[in-house]
Amino acid sequence: MRILFMGTPDFAEESLEKLYNSSHEIIGVVTNPDRPKGRGMKITESPVKKFAIDKNIKVYQPQSVKDDKEFIDEIRKLNPDIICVVAYGKILPKEILDIPKFGCINLHGSILPKYRGSAPIQWSILNGDKKTGVTTIYMNEKMDAGDIILKEEVEIGEYDTTGELWKKLSNIGADLLLETVNRIEKGTAPRIPQEKEFTIAPMLSREMSKINWNEKAIKIKNLVYGLNPMIGAYTIYKGKKLKIWKVKILDEFSLDKPGYIIEASDKTGLKIATQDKVISVIEIQGENAKTMPICDFLRGSQLKVGDILE
Repeated sequence: MRILFMGTPDFAEESLEKLYNSSHEIIGVVTNPDRPKGRGMKITESPVKKFAIDKNIKVYQPQSVKDDKEFIDEIRKLNPDIICVVAYGKILPKEILDIPKFGCINLHGSILPKYRGSAPIQWSILNGDKKTGVTTIYMNEKMDAGDIILKEEVEIGEYDTTGELWKKLSNIGADLLLETVNRIEKGTAPRIPQEKEFTIAPMLSREMSKINWNEKAIKIKNLVYGLNPMIGAYTIYKGKKLKIWKVKILDEFSLDKPGYIIEASDKTGLKIATQDKVISVIEIQGENAKTMPICDFLRGSQLKVGDILE
């Protein structure tokens, strides 16, 4: 089949590579415009664009897929059999949805109808879910609301980060997308309407990343791992921000005020009181410093027993 691929991050690159190495033909790639990134705000190409350029695939980067009539006309001229969309981040208008003979399909990082929206992987960890997965759907004009084609569940490890789960789902999703395309070509793909009840996974914000030590340990742990590595959860110590990247919940209950430092030793680590149990910090990052194991950090830190983290 002649495939037009739409996507942007490394999650989408896995799927693009899988399709490129299959019997199908990638006739073009649509990705978001280059963006400034990092501390230096250097203009950076998306992983999908880099892959496409390396393979000499035509790249399109419209600012808006809805209002760019010239772009839509160009897609009509390409005449794709199918459009595959993975983490592109924009809802396609009816003018594009109607172009390919076999329709537009999307790979989504959750088991729909749970977690429609832009951050399904992050929210599955933030909410402490035990399972998640990937789903392929026929696209319509609503966000992640189309008929389900295929899905595959995976278990979430107790201490999986968003980054680790992201990689796992991108690999599984790439295989599922290729299977979906193959089955559509053969005419054996199912089409199952989604249930009416659904949940939303909205974009993350930096405002949600501050740790509230008055919460239960499990909620703090989920925040730390859910925001790793995209944003990072943080706490304040003497006016300075400390990012906490990994923690472990200890099997002991706290008798101290939430945020109280119970232990701070470069030999035994950092233990902090929460609303219920004690949390042990595994990886931490000081202001304008690199991430490091907690014992290495404590060798040069002023953190001490009795201090309160905000």
